[in-house]
Amino acid sequence: MKSKVYFTKNITPEAVLSAYRTLGKDFRGKVAVKVHSGEIGNQNFLRPDFWKNIVDYVKGTVVECNTAYDGGRDTTAKHLKTLRKHGWNDYFNVDLLDADGPDMILNIPDGKVIKRNYVGKNLSKYDSLLVLSHFKGHPMGGYGGALKQLSIGIASSYGKAYIHGAGVPEDFWNSDHDSFLEAMADAASSVVRYFNNNAVYINVMKNMSVDCDCCAVAEDPCMKDIGILISLDPVAIDRACVDLVYAAKDDPGREHLLERITSRNGEHTIDAAAALGIGSCDYELISMDE
Repeated sequence: MKSKVYFTKNITPEAVLSAYRTLGKDFRGKVAVKVHSGEIGNQNFLRPDFWKNIVDYVKGTVVECNTAYDGGRDTTAKHLKTLRKHGWNDYFNVDLLDADGPDMILNIPDGKVIKRNYVGKNLSKYDSLLVLSHFKGHPMGGYGGALKQLSIGIASSYGKAYIHGAGVPEDFWNSDHDSFLEAMADAASSVVRYFNNNAVYINVMKNMSVDCDCCAVAEDPCMKDIGILISLDPVAIDRACVDLVYAAKDDPGREHLLERITSRNGEHTIDAAAALGIGSCDYELISMDE
């Protein structure tokens, strides 16, 4: 059976909530809402007011983890300051999952590259997961979407270096590239299985730059906004987003974003995650605008 991915061209806080209601998933227990807090200086990340309706509706706690590179989010003190500066605390309860150690380790017995994933220990407080992703390009991964949020996004600072280094944190910047992409898929699979599929994924195709929200100096968006997608399948939703970029043949910025995705072999992460059985590249795109 094909995975269902729902799509709307409307990009508003109200449309995000409407998409969630259309999906019909009811969360149980305490809900972690993974966002991207935005690097200091980045102009493209989706602000907290955009997500307010959906976070309030699920009664969720916004969660983030520290980065593994220099910037405004690489230590707990700096990241908490950035979260406040960007207004997240004005709207939500915020939990920096790896604010203090030790990390929680998720085992990955079938991992192709890594056999363990280091995540913020506070993840253990939550029963359900809502992954809110800003779909765009990425300097290393080619693109950023649900799978990146599940892997790099939920990994602790050490865990991020571990994934980037394909199991050797010291190789953060120079590991074999496809092994890094496969390690992302491995890490994502561990989080999906930890929540026992009690997760929902929302990708917003807006402000689509070739650069990630983790870039302090990022290119401005190169493509026109496309819409909002929602699914229970993290593989299908990322596959659908990339396919929508391919399909936007009249958009003058399409080739620039596709060059970023393809030059980094970004679609390999999708295929590797599908091979691990956490989702499918075979999907049905269902319009919510009809």
